[in-house]
Amino acid sequence: MITENFIKLYENSFKENWDLPCYTDYGEESTFTYGEVAEEIAKLHLLFHHCSLRRGDKISIIGKNTSRWCIAYMATVTYGAIVVPILQDFKPNDVHHIINHSESTFLFTSDIIWDTLEEEAVNNLRAVFSLSDFRCLHQRDGENIQQFMRNIQVAMNKAYPNGFQKENVLYTELSNDKVMLLNYTSGTTGFSKGVMLTGNNLAGNVTFGIKSKLLLRGERVLSFLPLAHAYGCAFDFLTATAVGTHVTLLGKTPSPKILMKAFEEIKPNLIITVPLVIEKIYKNVIQPMITKRTMKWALNIPLLDNQIYAQIRKRLIDALGGRFREVIIGGAAMNPEVTEFFYKIKFPFTIGYGMTECAPLISYEDWDKFKLGSSGKILDTMEVRIDSNDPYNQTGEIQVRGENVMKGYFKNEEATRDVFTEDGWLKTGDLGTIDKDGFIYIRGRSKTMILSSNGQNIFPEEIEAKLNNMPFVIESLIIERNKKLVALVYPDFQGLDSLGLNTPENIKAVMNENLNNLNKLVGNYERVSKIQLYPTEFEKTPKKSIKRFLYNSIADENIQ
Repeated sequence: MITENFIKLYENSFKENWDLPCYTDYGEESTFTYGEVAEEIAKLHLLFHHCSLRRGDKISIIGKNTSRWCIAYMATVTYGAIVVPILQDFKPNDVHHIINHSESTFLFTSDIIWDTLEEEAVNNLRAVFSLSDFRCLHQRDGENIQQFMRNIQVAMNKAYPNGFQKENVLYTELSNDKVMLLNYTSGTTGFSKGVMLTGNNLAGNVTFGIKSKLLLRGERVLSFLPLAHAYGCAFDFLTATAVGTHVTLLGKTPSPKILMKAFEEIKPNLIITVPLVIEKIYKNVIQPMITKRTMKWALNIPLLDNQIYAQIRKRLIDALGGRFREVIIGGAAMNPEVTEFFYKIKFPFTIGYGMTECAPLISYEDWDKFKLGSSGKILDTMEVRIDSNDPYNQTGEIQVRGENVMKGYFKNEEATRDVFTEDGWLKTGDLGTIDKDGFIYIRGRSKTMILSSNGQNIFPEEIEAKLNNMPFVIESLIIERNKKLVALVYPDFQGLDSLGLNTPENIKAVMNENLNNLNKLVGNYERVSKIQLYPTEFEKTPKKSIKRFLYNSIADENIQ
């Protein structure tokens, strides 16, 4: 059991970092100090007390990353209620389902999202609050919550006649074994399940971040991954708030252009990201540079190549703000070509591995000890085993147990039973191997693995990584049709346009050349029979993994 109490981590942090900047919404002048955040939390605690909320009541939050999103989350857990973060990308019907399934009492939401929801579909809610200013947007008949919120300052003055001070920060006594978070997975294989995470699961991740010195007091971080997802939440928000880091919340879609500008302004000390962001930077900034004829020539000359790689590394580090110790990449598989290039130029990056059911971290290693091809080293507080006869050489399912593993799925005993082995190990659904030092090597998902006609295991992600590096391919998806592999490709129409090549004949010629080159790089059993064009980007989860289940049975008439 983690000895640090999850709630007390924040009680102590708000006191110790009282005057330091805590949360800033990107592009806005105002910043909440740790003391001001603590005061906002106190106001919400008065509201919860006025409404006779009990420990264990559920409070849902949905909206973009903002200071008040963080405050609503902190107020919920430090009161002893259970927070239910909902991804803002979820469709209204899914949001209705999660609010109802979680038995939420309150909802904190952005005004825009509330406009898309139906009051009668969530009629068990007692009240709905705006994430722009915490005003009460809706209350159930018979409630007086709107009136209370209009006079909240009066209640504060009565509760704290000498003003709200450091010594007034005193949160509920709640042991780490209690469920504090219900996180509904987005998953790439179907409908969400409510992951029950305890204070111990959350404290396991946060104390790892503290002991590893991922972030320090007074440092800066830019939060752009959705906080409703376990990965960004654990480190950009929970670890940062526990140590006194200044969090700037992007609150916008993190396109490379927007991110580069924000990195330049914020100069973060740590960057938490997903592969798609880094791969886009590689494809848009680095690849055009290193594929120029003169550059290719120079890179083949000993001594010159190291100088050029050092210049590229410096340019990339400067573009990301220039102050960070490392970039941590997780949430989905990283393109091997990009990984190898970053490793070659000694860029300070590392790849971790986790899942919502582990809140989320399973493995990690500092960038200067990171092993190429791995997804980090199993945490000291976790154990890993491979479901195969030879875990060092033979691929099998990765199974884990330890401090970070969830309690189960909320109101879903069958799914909970299915995800654990009889002897209590969590089945990750990922396939891979480990080495003698405890590093994990992932091959793919067990649900996406294709068994060839001659019994060979085919991992579509590995083929896609090769195809995605070819000219005019933005992204691809390998599916099986009539026992043959077919590649769905979303082409780079903009790139083709810029060269005057965007005609059906030219695209067909380019893709035929890509197909020939791809099949030279893969095994005979992995050969792709044809490339078919797809007209739009593939639909993705917030971790930017393609929702494969939407495309496995796609009909021919939907593609070109």
